[in-house]
Parts: sequence; structure tokens; C-alpha cells
Amino acid sequence: MRPLPFDIFLKDMRQEKIEVIAYSGYRGEEIPRALIFQGERIEVVGILRRWIEEGGEDRARKRFFIVKGSDGIPHKIYYDEKMMEWFHGVED
Repeated sequence: MRPLPFDIFLKDMRQEKIEVIAYSGYRGEEIPRALIFQGERIEVVGILRRWIEEGGEDRARKRFFIVKGSDGIPHKIYYDEKMMEWFHGVED
């Protein structure tokens, strides 16, 4: 399965900074285990898709995930390695 480009992944969505509890392997923030979204802790029960993209000039790397939450909803999240922060795509 081919990865989704960043612009398609978050099309028509705003990005909200979130807290993520992740398994940190040798590369750091690797696998999300739970996320705090709008004040609620949501366990990650499955990873539906994941991929990595690098930006053009600054070569900033982002790790993208579509995860299934314990709330039954697929969540679009990503980790920005340059900013060292997690974000959630929120539909308006």
C-alpha cells in the first residue's frame, strides 16, 4: 500500500497539537500507544497505516499514522521530528 502524501493526508483539516504516549525505540518517538485528544485519553488499539515523509528544502521528517482508537474512530496523527511534537488532523 502506497503512503498518502501529506497534503492528501490532512486535506481540509486543521492540525491540533496533542500529547501522545509512544513506545520509544532506538529512533525515538516510534509507535503511538495512546493519545490525549480534547482532554480524553484514547488507547491505540491498532495501527491502520504508517509512513514517513521528508520535506523539500529543510528535509524535515514527519512520521504519519492512521490509528484505530479505543473510541472506535480512526485518528490521523503525525510526529514532526524537527519540532519534536505530535499533531492530530481535525476535520472542521
